[in-house]
Amino acid sequence: MKIKLSEITGYFKIEKLKNDKQIIVFLICLLIATSLWFLNALSKNYVTTVSYPVKFVNPPSRQFVSNKLPTRFELQVEAHGFTLLRHKLSLSFSPIVINLTQITRDLEASSGRYSIRTSDLLNSVSAQVSNEISVSGIRPEYFTLVIDSLKTKSVPVKLNADLNFKPQFNLKSPVSITPETVSITGPAILLDSIYFLETEYKSYERLDTETERQIAVQHPENTTVKPEKVTIKIPVEKFTEKEIKIPVQIKNKPGDVKIKLFPADVTVSVLVGLSEFENITPADFVASVDFNAIQPNTENINVMIENTPSFMEILRISPETVEYLIETE
Repeated sequence: MKIKLSEITGYFKIEKLKNDKQIIVFLICLLIATSLWFLNALSKNYVTTVSYPVKFVNPPSRQFVSNKLPTRFELQVEAHGFTLLRHKLSLSFSPIVINLTQITRDLEASSGRYSIRTSDLLNSVSAQVSNEISVSGIRPEYFTLVIDSLKTKSVPVKLNADLNFKPQFNLKSPVSITPETVSITGPAILLDSIYFLETEYKSYERLDTETERQIAVQHPENTTVKPEKVTIKIPVEKFTEKEIKIPVQIKNKPGDVKIKLFPADVTVSVLVGLSEFENITPADFVASVDFNAIQPNTENINVMIENTPSFMEILRISPETVEYLIETE
């Protein structure tokens, strides 16, 4: 005898249920029985595991936690089914707070390293969980706490930036940073390898006037700096070209040798700020040739410019080489 699916589903049609009182009575009885079973089950005590977030606070004075600590504890708990169900349905728990100064007070450390038994935290953890729940165990059973001494030292700040100028504009003088040094505080082992800090990276485009900005100071994770920002000043001015005529000196010339250069002077074209234009003199430069650079069967020597002031840029040297004549007696 085959029973068609349509015959089975037919029993559960609304019209059928309305007309068949036996089915309605059966469903009501089933619902009552299920509810009674569920209530009876929840009235009993159960042992289960609940995951709780944990937060570590208050390290010992002038100390710093330098390793990663557990973010959650797995608690073995016992409670009524109703209580456990309520906790299971909770979307989040308030974190268990662990006072590091308190738990390390009576422990001995090896090079700042503590081995913490979570069973020693049972009373503290239980007091922070619902009084309707009994906590009988915590996992992990152990965790390691590494504490390092905090150290503070002053380090210089360096600018981390790209400076781009409009045509004919450039730095009038070096960029200034105020303050020039900051205090950094962090684990001693980390600070021992820090000799300077950089500002956060910035790019400045088409500068044509003095610019002043506040920039944050970058620092490693787990450190703090004071002040957190420094002020940079970028002095900008217009530049123009100027030509200077400079006599050429001869380096490394033996004392018994006479040599003449043709020409004896060169013209140096420089790009200089307007504020320094009138102050540039030939004395600001040294043009020279090296006697030791003379090669057989050559007639010219390269001219080198030395001691160029930092506030200008050399554009051209004319001529770049000079002829020479060694006179013999």
